[in-house]
Amino acid sequence: MQLYNTLSAEERAIMIDDAGQQRLTLSFYAYAKIQDPQKFRNDLFVAWNALDALGRIYVASEGINAQMSVPAENFEAFRETLEAYDFMKGIRLNVAVEHDDHSFLKLTIKVRHKIVADGLNDDTFDVTNIGVHLKAKEFNEILDDPNTIVVDFRNHYESEVGHFKNAITPDVETFRESLPIINEQLKDHKDDKNLVMYCTGGIRCEKASAYFKHQGFKNVYQLEGGIINYAKQLKEEGLESKFIGKNFVFDNRLGERITDDIISQCHQCGKPCDNHTNCENDGCHLLFIQCDDCKAAMENCCSTECLEIIHMPLVDQVRLRTGKQVGNKVFRKGKSENLKFKHSGELPETALATAQKPADIRQKIKVKKVLLGKAEHYYVKVQVGQFTIENQELNSGDKILISGPTTGEQELVLNRIIVNGAETQSAKIGDKVTFEVPFRIRLSDKLYKIVN
Repeated sequence: MQLYNTLSAEERAIMIDDAGQQRLTLSFYAYAKIQDPQKFRNDLFVAWNALDALGRIYVASEGINAQMSVPAENFEAFRETLEAYDFMKGIRLNVAVEHDDHSFLKLTIKVRHKIVADGLNDDTFDVTNIGVHLKAKEFNEILDDPNTIVVDFRNHYESEVGHFKNAITPDVETFRESLPIINEQLKDHKDDKNLVMYCTGGIRCEKASAYFKHQGFKNVYQLEGGIINYAKQLKEEGLESKFIGKNFVFDNRLGERITDDIISQCHQCGKPCDNHTNCENDGCHLLFIQCDDCKAAMENCCSTECLEIIHMPLVDQVRLRTGKQVGNKVFRKGKSENLKFKHSGELPETALATAQKPADIRQKIKVKKVLLGKAEHYYVKVQVGQFTIENQELNSGDKILISGPTTGEQELVLNRIIVNGAETQSAKIGDKVTFEVPFRIRLSDKLYKIVN
């Protein structure tokens, strides 16, 4: 029984493109008492893997939190896998405003202590005593009430590109940081104000609303289904958007446009821009906003230091990042002294520009490549890799890509190849090929030829 991914993200992307089927990006969550989270996780993986459902899902004894990509033709079958559990019957699925077939490229289901890292001791208050859920029309109406305080329970890099007008936008990197900050900031308004909160899909507010009611706030409200569901209701009901800008999302799209207003700036040059990217340097991966001009000039890098690093030999790049933990910077941090036009905390509500066309929500131009074969062996002392050619020819001078879950994506130009023990200029299907590789490869690695 398969319980884990066997394909790399790159292989999955190729399969999705070849299939040519529309996929839907969606999210959902449910708080419930789950007796055996590991078994629940495994059962979900088997069911969803059979439907080609992909995504990032967290499971805990308190429930499930999921962001996913599902083939449109399998949508109803996917819903049936949820309806099999009593606590997910009739569950609301937040379907994205904008779709991208590559929003998720793996099915990752992890068992965690909590489905959202909130830092709270749930035993100290009633987590089911939540705030009043408001639909889009009701949310708009309560925002017009002068006795309303609206709070954004997302992180600084999310609110920077889009938020509700007049919202408090805490300068935080994690959800757990915002709770005590807001509690202290609003402690004098527990009786006389409407505390109205929102987040991306509603899950953070579900716990936060119960926490603030426990703290003594009398009038607590939350946006049902978060910004994602709000945007959907705007279109269905023709409502005015009180949200301005773009909604940050936690998948490969990195954003859905709600209004055409651009309220943030390129962090490098200051031009109006709200497109996030991750630094190209594998030893950095800093999340930041970058315009097309800076993207071209800086080659997707956040600084001149990172730009210099990506042009180093691969073996030197690997040496520089050995032992460093940088993965969290992808969806955290987002702050650096190199980012001169970064804003957080109190944010503007005046549009700096208008989006002229839908933004390209892919971070990188897709590399066209053809799968050639797989890794067979790596000779550490001489730094030589051996591969079996299973598809098409490989020639001296070809630009190749070696890809794997640990190796990542590494590009090389072949100056010299050994085929079946003899130096030659080309290799055919079935040949064993060896050539110099300045980094360690694994048996799970695949060999591609870059064709663009």
